[in-house]
Amino acid sequence: MVQLPWRTTAGKLRPIDYPAVRGFPVRRGRRLAPGWWWSATTSRLVGYGSAAMRDTVMLLDHDPQVVGIACRPVEFAWEEQRRVVTHTPDLAVALADGAMHLVDCPGRGGPSRRLTDRAQVVEACAREAGWEHRFAVAADPVVMANTRWLSGYRHPRCSVGISAAQVRSAFPEATALGAGALRLGDPIATLPAVYHQLWHGLLTMDWGRPLNEETLVSARPAGRCRGAGL
Repeated sequence: MVQLPWRTTAGKLRPIDYPAVRGFPVRRGRRLAPGWWWSATTSRLVGYGSAAMRDTVMLLDHDPQVVGIACRPVEFAWEEQRRVVTHTPDLAVALADGAMHLVDCPGRGGPSRRLTDRAQVVEACAREAGWEHRFAVAADPVVMANTRWLSGYRHPRCSVGISAAQVRSAFPEATALGAGALRLGDPIATLPAVYHQLWHGLLTMDWGRPLNEETLVSARPAGRCRGAGL
């Protein structure tokens, strides 16, 4: 890890291209250990250290505005009351419009006072670079459940043997999910491809309702579906 003055370096940085500068500790008794998320956006692994961070990565990976995600690629260090204080934002996120966001994932209880204080410094530094800093917020539970289910079908292997054009043709208008999958063949074989295209946005549905075989699904022009995002 290399330390550089922020004001002379910020404009040259592209944090989504950097590896993590700091890992996550494994704590005994925690239900979720640190892990990796395969990103459909970048075809790379993104690390996470908590359930809140994993869910945030998932939502970002589903958001069509997001073009890059990196785990803990930059650490800020400053002097405060004669001691050095550091903070490493959980994620760096690049958007299609060129914006860069630094994101912290505090979890259900929200940010602690300590995290809030440190985030104020990081936010000021981010502004100097033309970036934004923000805290991730929880998505609607139904949206989260639908996204989590479909994320299991985000990998290209789920659409092998069934083209996007075939999937689109099965849903020319609003059609029940199960009925559309049946048009393509045996649902056991075709549902993964339908789920894959729902994740990537070739198909659309009402994300505010629980996904099931009666969910109305329709085709739309190629492009990724709008996720909950930041």
